[in-house]
Amino acid sequence: MTNKITVETKIAAPIGQIWRAWTTPDDIKHWNAASDDWHTTKSAADLRVGGAFSSRMEASYVRLDAFA
Repeated sequence: MTNKITVETKIAAPIGQIWRAWTTPDDIKHWNAASDDWHTTKSAADLRVGGAFSSRMEASYVRLDAFA
């Protein structure tokens, strides 16, 4: 079985600015986070045919007392 999810949003900014933020690794690092305590450490975006798009997200810190 295949499930399809569609997410849509409207952003009040020029399309060129949006495209750059979505496809430039340094820009992706600024917005790609699950929450304030996560950050993106690596991002790659090769938009050529056969290229790859990836990001690595990590927790900013680990609370060791949470496991006690």
